[in-house]
Amino acid sequence: MLTERTPRVAAARKLLRRAARLEAGRFLVEGVRPVHEALTWADEDPRRVHDLFLTDAVADRDPTLEDRATALGIRVARVTEKAAAGLSDTVSPQGVVAVCSTVTVGLDAALAPTARLVTVLVGVADPGNAGTVIRTSDAAGADAVVLAGDSRNQAVDPHNGKCVRSTMGSLFHLPLAVARDVDAVVEALRQRGLTLLAAAGDGETVLDASADALLAGPTAWLFGSEAHGLDERTAELADHRVRVPVHGRAESLNLATAAAVCLYASARAHH
Repeated sequence: MLTERTPRVAAARKLLRRAARLEAGRFLVEGVRPVHEALTWADEDPRRVHDLFLTDAVADRDPTLEDRATALGIRVARVTEKAAAGLSDTVSPQGVVAVCSTVTVGLDAALAPTARLVTVLVGVADPGNAGTVIRTSDAAGADAVVLAGDSRNQAVDPHNGKCVRSTMGSLFHLPLAVARDVDAVVEALRQRGLTLLAAAGDGETVLDASADALLAGPTAWLFGSEAHGLDERTAELADHRVRVPVHGRAESLNLATAAAVCLYASARAHH
């Protein structure tokens, strides 16, 4: 039984910090379902998952976690409740954590020539929102997600614990890229023949049945920050500015909801 003082546990605990994740190229995945998704990801290459830490209580509830990890040759260790809590940044630790290699790939690798639906988050700062949009993108059948941010507003870290939990394992299902240069992202999307759609509250195109023809082709949605939306310069780079109609008295939709509406409109048009 490993404790919080065991070197392996102490080394994993450092991955709660972004600098340590960047240096090690590893991150933490917490929770039964996300860890199972990580193990499925490791089926293709067991070197993707390095350690599995779990408490007796979790192991008793779901013995397949240990069985799957052991079959893949992943190091498995039972840990105390206190050690498990130290590997979590939540108030309610879930008692199971995997140490995984980071999932992000380069922009060119993320954007396949055949991509038909891509999500681009520009300057999104909240990891929970980013994780929810990644999960929604996965559900809508998107081909990739790009987290973009310029020198004034760095893209959120997709390996942040809150972001990882919010994806519920979806970050293992589709290519995920981080790119600081928004112009480079836009150029890469154009080179692949994608129509760029900026989600904007004042957009000239309304997201209703009249937009189906526009959505039927390969598209990339650009979503801006939670507080201010897309900056004007980025919005002007898009081929169309699209607004979600608001029929009630609400001023606007939050980022995750707006992204879900837009992505599923595209998915409906594609399918």
